[in-house]
Amino acid sequence: MANNAVRIIIWLIMLIGGAVLGIILDAHYFPILQTSIIWHILSFILALALLKLVLTISRNTGRWLAKLGREGDIPRMQTNRLAKGGPYSCMRHPMHMGLFLFPFVMAFLIGSLVFIVIIAPLEVLLMIIMIIFLEEPEAIAKFGDEYKEYMAEIPRFNLRTNCLKYLLIDPKK
Repeated sequence: MANNAVRIIIWLIMLIGGAVLGIILDAHYFPILQTSIIWHILSFILALALLKLVLTISRNTGRWLAKLGREGDIPRMQTNRLAKGGPYSCMRHPMHMGLFLFPFVMAFLIGSLVFIVIIAPLEVLLMIIMIIFLEEPEAIAKFGDEYKEYMAEIPRFNLRTNCLKYLLIDPKK
């Protein structure tokens, strides 16, 4: 549980810090964008579209995980089985594919070009590093050799169209 709290704090620092830094750097390097109504309207519309995509992917992959990774009466948000079906059959971290878009949602929401082009990609890189050095060792500790075999067969992420389609499929339908 404390581990989740640390992750949430890191997320908040990334998003709020990225927004503040983006606004400061934009004011210095791109002041014209801060006063452009058209830029902010277009940016806001794109942010809403990306947010809808993030929420859809998170909802669907969460449902897949609940369907495939839970057996018996266990606390919500916990798993006791390694999910290997649905989107988990072609990538190990499908939920993160949606979460990778979230820094861009924030960046477009505030209309910060520096956040969009520089800070958000760096935050996605930090998220990948956290997956490699925090989440995967936790999964190995939890599922042991089964997860190691899964790692050998399934890539961390998969950008093939047939795999990305799984992110948009609601397993309850």
